[in-house]
Amino acid sequence: MEFFRKKTNIDFMGKSTLTTVLSLVMFSLSIGSFMVRGLNLGIDFTGGVLVEVSFPQAADLTAVRSQLQGLGFGEAQVQNIGSARDVLIRLPPREQADSGRLGQEIIAGLQKASPGVSLRRIEFVGPQVGKDLTQGGILAMVVCLVIIGIYIMIRFQWKFAIGAIVGVIHDPIITLGVFSEFGIPFDLSVIAAVLAITGYSLNDTIVIFDRMRENLRRARGVGSVPEIMNRSINDTLSRTLMTHFTTSLVVVSLLVFGGETLRSFSIALMIGILICTYSSIYCAGSTALYLKLTAADFAPVKKEKGEIDALP
Repeated sequence: MEFFRKKTNIDFMGKSTLTTVLSLVMFSLSIGSFMVRGLNLGIDFTGGVLVEVSFPQAADLTAVRSQLQGLGFGEAQVQNIGSARDVLIRLPPREQADSGRLGQEIIAGLQKASPGVSLRRIEFVGPQVGKDLTQGGILAMVVCLVIIGIYIMIRFQWKFAIGAIVGVIHDPIITLGVFSEFGIPFDLSVIAAVLAITGYSLNDTIVIFDRMRENLRRARGVGSVPEIMNRSINDTLSRTLMTHFTTSLVVVSLLVFGGETLRSFSIALMIGILICTYSSIYCAGSTALYLKLTAADFAPVKKEKGEIDALP
């Protein structure tokens, strides 16, 4: 099954300078956002109490904050989720807090002004647990990237390997940059999404690089390297778009029907798919091109008599 009946001939590498500048700008903005704004860490990392309530009509967030302040919860963060009737209340960690009792206190206080208020869910995470989860999440991401980096260096010729590593770093950083810039809640599910994005991006890059390697070996001096790389990307373009399109259908379904619990996870995957589509076509290949990739890099090495064949 293919998107294109006719073979495409798009000059991807001709735009490598423009896309490199675009990637550097997005990467710099993401790093800058981390340093200035940071991530909107969820309760999984900060600890505290998370209470989700539903009002019978559109909630007045200012009035809700005033009511909570009167109940002694002046430090609470209040925001709409999903609809104007659903409200998320986040409280900082409290020592020896009983989540059930806190939930009942909040509901009882809010029901004085709006009798139809109902409790939808409540979560409690202690500060030490949040700290442990933060350290574990960071360690998981670092170990994953290191192992992937080692695999790439073994799997590819070194110029391709550096291009693939650039793509693997590029995608999660920009995805997290979007989370930082727009203040999207960052929880454990987002770490899972980032790790999935990393593997997804690498898989797409491997498919394209394998075709490039195959075409470069067959070239035998016919056509320039950018032309051969363009042909390889066009050869795999239908597969790339079909894979990303079908994956996007699932992610959009999670985003629309998955509820608030899966919202950050779905957003991270959606952003990651878009960035992966871009980086697998442009970033990795452009990096290899800047490193002066040539067809000779893939020419078979003549072996002396009796020499053992190298592993593929």
